[in-house]
Amino acid sequence: MNKLPDLPPEIYSLSACIVGFLLIDDMDANEQNALGNWLMLVAQVLCTNAYFQQLQDSKKSNNMTNEDVVNMMNKMANALHQEINDLKANL
Repeated sequence: MNKLPDLPPEIYSLSACIVGFLLIDDMDANEQNALGNWLMLVAQVLCTNAYFQQLQDSKKSNNMTNEDVVNMMNKMANALHQEINDLKANL
Protein backbone atom coordinates (compact mmCIF):
# COMPACT_ATOMS: atom_id res chain seq x y z
CA MET A 1 0.00 0.00 0.00
CA ASN A 2 1.20 3.52 -0.72
CA LYS A 3 2.45 5.68 2.11
CA LEU A 4 0.96 9.06 2.91
CA PRO A 5 2.69 11.98 1.21
CA ASP A 6 5.56 13.54 3.11
CA LEU A 7 3.95 16.93 3.73
CA PRO A 8 4.38 19.41 6.56
CA PRO A 9 1.52 19.10 9.09
CA GLU A 10 0.26 22.59 8.27
CA ILE A 11 -0.13 21.80 4.57
CA TYR A 12 -1.76 18.46 5.37
CA SER A 13 -4.31 20.19 7.64
CA LEU A 14 -4.87 22.99 5.15
CA SER A 15 -5.63 20.45 2.42
CA ALA A 16 -8.36 18.94 4.64
CA CYS A 17 -9.89 22.39 5.15
CA ILE A 18 -9.86 23.09 1.43
CA VAL A 19 -11.50 19.75 0.61
CA GLY A 20 -14.12 20.38 3.31
CA PHE A 21 -15.01 23.79 1.91
CA LEU A 22 -15.17 22.41 -1.62
CA LEU A 23 -17.55 19.64 -0.51
CA ILE A 24 -20.05 21.99 1.17
CA ASP A 25 -20.46 24.19 -1.91
CA ASP A 26 -23.49 22.46 -3.45
CA MET A 27 -24.96 20.69 -0.40
CA ASP A 28 -27.74 21.64 1.96
CA ALA A 29 -27.34 21.22 5.73
CA ASN A 30 -28.78 17.68 5.80
CA GLU A 31 -26.45 16.49 3.06
CA GLN A 32 -23.48 18.12 4.77
CA ASN A 33 -24.42 16.44 8.04
CA ALA A 34 -24.80 13.02 6.40
CA LEU A 35 -21.46 13.30 4.61
CA GLY A 36 -19.74 14.64 7.72
CA ASN A 37 -21.02 11.74 9.82
CA TRP A 38 -19.92 9.25 7.17
CA LEU A 39 -16.43 10.76 7.04
CA MET A 40 -16.22 10.67 10.85
CA LEU A 41 -17.17 6.99 10.76
CA VAL A 42 -14.40 6.31 8.25
CA ALA A 43 -11.99 8.19 10.51
CA GLN A 44 -13.11 6.18 13.55
CA VAL A 45 -12.52 2.91 11.70
CA LEU A 46 -9.00 4.03 10.77
CA CYS A 47 -8.25 5.22 14.31
CA THR A 48 -9.65 2.06 15.89
CA ASN A 49 -7.67 -0.18 13.58
CA ALA A 50 -4.47 1.76 14.23
CA TYR A 51 -5.13 1.65 17.96
CA PHE A 52 -5.52 -2.12 17.97
CA GLN A 53 -2.36 -2.55 15.93
CA GLN A 54 -0.50 -0.39 18.45
CA LEU A 55 -2.13 -2.29 21.30
CA GLN A 56 -0.97 -5.62 19.90
CA ASP A 57 2.55 -4.29 19.45
CA SER A 58 2.49 -2.84 22.95
CA LYS A 59 1.14 -6.07 24.42
CA LYS A 60 4.00 -8.00 22.84
CA SER A 61 6.60 -5.63 24.23
CA ASN A 62 4.96 -4.82 27.60
CA ASN A 63 3.39 -8.19 28.38
CA MET A 64 -0.09 -6.77 28.99
CA THR A 65 -2.48 -9.16 30.66
CA ASN A 66 -5.74 -10.28 29.08
CA GLU A 67 -7.52 -8.37 31.84
CA ASP A 68 -5.81 -5.15 30.70
CA VAL A 69 -6.94 -5.78 27.14
CA VAL A 70 -10.52 -6.52 28.27
CA ASN A 71 -10.59 -3.30 30.32
CA MET A 72 -9.41 -1.25 27.34
CA MET A 73 -11.97 -2.89 25.06
CA ASN A 74 -14.74 -2.19 27.59
CA LYS A 75 -13.72 1.47 27.69
CA MET A 76 -13.80 1.61 23.90
CA ALA A 77 -17.20 -0.11 23.77
CA ASN A 78 -18.57 2.39 26.27
CA ALA A 79 -17.21 5.27 24.19
CA LEU A 80 -18.82 3.80 21.05
CA HIS A 81 -22.18 3.38 22.82
CA GLN A 82 -21.98 7.00 23.96
CA GLU A 83 -21.19 8.15 20.41
CA ILE A 84 -24.15 6.12 19.06
CA ASN A 85 -26.47 7.63 21.68
CA ASP A 86 -25.22 11.13 20.85
CA LEU A 87 -25.86 10.54 17.15
CA LYS A 88 -29.35 9.19 17.86
CA ALA A 89 -30.11 12.24 20.00
CA ASN A 90 -29.11 14.52 17.12
CA LEU A 91 -31.41 12.84 14.58
